[in-house]
Amino acid sequence: MTNGDLDTTDNSAARLMVIQSGWNTTCYQILNPGIRLWFSQDRESCLGYVQEGKVLVVAGAPVCKLAKLDQTVTEWEGWASKLGKSVCYFGAEHRLTSLLSSRPGYATVVLGAQPQWHPESFVSGVKSDRSLRAQLNRARNKGVSVSEWPAARAENNADLQRILVEWLATRGLPPLHFLVEFETLGNLRDRRVFVAVKEGLPVAFVTLCPVPARNGWLTEQFVHGKDAPNGTIELVLFEAIDAIRKDGFCYVTMGIVPLSSHGDVDARSNPWWLNFSAKFARRYGNSLYNFEGLNRFKSKFHPDAWESVVAISTESGFSIRSLYSIASAFTSGSPTIAVAAGILKAIRSR
Repeated sequence: MTNGDLDTTDNSAARLMVIQSGWNTTCYQILNPGIRLWFSQDRESCLGYVQEGKVLVVAGAPVCKLAKLDQTVTEWEGWASKLGKSVCYFGAEHRLTSLLSSRPGYATVVLGAQPQWHPESFVSGVKSDRSLRAQLNRARNKGVSVSEWPAARAENNADLQRILVEWLATRGLPPLHFLVEFETLGNLRDRRVFVAVKEGLPVAFVTLCPVPARNGWLTEQFVHGKDAPNGTIELVLFEAIDAIRKDGFCYVTMGIVPLSSHGDVDARSNPWWLNFSAKFARRYGNSLYNFEGLNRFKSKFHPDAWESVVAISTESGFSIRSLYSIASAFTSGSPTIAVAAGILKAIRSR
């Protein structure tokens, strides 16, 4: 087996590294379908990536001990260079940005932000917010209850699959992949699943992915079906995060909000064309991807902090090619075709 190969053995080895050393919020997502795996020569580091043309788009950052990060980056980029490929790290967080941001030959741009909480403050924040309490009570008064399902029960469960299909039908774009893969119900090992039930029928669920080195979790999916009363998602999120609070975990995030300006890095340093594109997408793209709605939804839970989500490319200035490669990673093909399909779907629904 050579570096960059993808097979079930690699996946098992990568999972073990994630459980031992996964620090990035998206560390567990490198095990998603369609993501290739690369391992360092000493087999102490790995990362997940997809190839889009001449760009290798990395899912977050390498999975390794902090002391190995510099060595791992050097070896990985050397391997990519031998293939004639450039590298773009999407979803790089503080450890990687601290290492690379001041080095020549790298370009860093801000593409969004992610909210984060200590579970204790999330729970207390919900309890002290009159509007959020009303949402929870609204769902409870409609007979909604929440419980955690073991993986064996939730995996490939027909009711959860139905909820997912119903939710996807309301999205503007076709299903996305890469770090927001929706096809996870077939492999729930290491994940936690919380299900909202009304009158004996599941109507919503939340899946959590581990972020082991932070002693925390990522809310990977929170979806609801057409029969879920108002407040159901708020209730299932509250119960899920209250459960990890009781279990002694100290970190939780809801993941990226694309184009959010809440982060700790000023996006005005982005190239002018990228800020123009972001402004255009926020103004005209909400029918395809509800940027503002997602931003408002996550903000109402009063995050302890917002961390900027950045992309770092191995080039002197961040290029349109790198941005297109990131978009292609999420759409698993041409972003143009994905947008066109979303527009056609919107026209048909009207």
